[in-house]
Amino acid sequence: MNMMPSAIAQARSLRKGGEEDAGHDAGQTDFLTIRGLEAGYAGTRVLKGIDLSVFKGEFIALLGSSGCGKSTLLRTLAGFAKPDAGEIRVAGRDVTRLGPDKRGMALVFQSYALWPHMSVAQNIGYGLKLAGRAKADIASRVGELQMQLGLGGLEQRKPAELSGGQRQRVALARALAVQPDILLLDEPLSNLDARIRLTVRHEIIALQRRLGTTAIHVTHDREEAMVMADRIVILNEGAIAQVGTPQDVYKRPASAFVAAFMGAENCLPLSIEKSGAGLHVHANDLCEGASLPIPSNPLVSGPVEARFRPQAVELTPHQPQTGTEPGGDGAVIFKGRVEQTSYPGGAWRHVVSLGSHSVVADAQRSFAPGEAVNLRVAAEDLFLFSPA
Repeated sequence: MNMMPSAIAQARSLRKGGEEDAGHDAGQTDFLTIRGLEAGYAGTRVLKGIDLSVFKGEFIALLGSSGCGKSTLLRTLAGFAKPDAGEIRVAGRDVTRLGPDKRGMALVFQSYALWPHMSVAQNIGYGLKLAGRAKADIASRVGELQMQLGLGGLEQRKPAELSGGQRQRVALARALAVQPDILLLDEPLSNLDARIRLTVRHEIIALQRRLGTTAIHVTHDREEAMVMADRIVILNEGAIAQVGTPQDVYKRPASAFVAAFMGAENCLPLSIEKSGAGLHVHANDLCEGASLPIPSNPLVSGPVEARFRPQAVELTPHQPQTGTEPGGDGAVIFKGRVEQTSYPGGAWRHVVSLGSHSVVADAQRSFAPGEAVNLRVAAEDLFLFSPA
């Protein structure tokens, strides 16, 4: 399910009690600090100098495609993988070389990793038993977590007798039972169907906020990261591509890679010229000339890569621009022809050809294949990047 930006903002506003995302406030104290972290396997360098600071009680999402290093980073934080360089500090304490049980962290695995021969209550209380806690304390803590996570009445069941959502709740309860300083979540929702995933997602958010636990959540699901996280860390090939609030990375992507990963997969070549406070887009076979404000990211005059999302397009029947002056309404108008039309729900989806290029554009009405169209993209929805 693709959640529109307005729905995402509403969900986050409800979670935050209506407050705006503040980002990484310089007045707060870093709780988890990662500096120059490098790690790999069998001679292959996976993490390439990771630097990251996390506040106490903050929910961080590590977002990226398969193989980008996000799970390696999580396992290195947990102590299950040894770094080749760098350091990890929790509340000022160096935990880089400490064992997993000495770091004050708990990891929830993607596969749940529950003991099949143990009951729900025994699985939840396992870490407390290893720590030598009294039986009465264990029973009290287990009962409390069962109620918080909707597991009441299931304490005697074995994992095989539970649904996927219930098994995930047990794994989460087991991790929280030891009251970790940092909760590590390794794609814990990926094995659940879409409906249950939404339910468990909101349960994790509510519980994390109520307990004030610092959480690091690995996911490849963009919507999941947008809804759950205070800040998103986007990884690419073992390095951090951008760190910011969901609004930051969605509305102000720092690179073409981030823009594409955050949904701006349409890509067209343009040529620009900077002058004063403005930006001139040269007319070509793909678009009409336009005048735009200069965006915040650095650009140089010459060829640029233009990226935009399908829902950012205003699709209309083709109408040539009148006059010779570039458009001054803060938008670029591309010229194309519809190739395919489909209805995935919510809006009509069109594949539009522009010369040798193709883009995807959504509209509230359908345009027939072969129809000439204009694609208007407002300046704030158009992400421009100079070649590296």
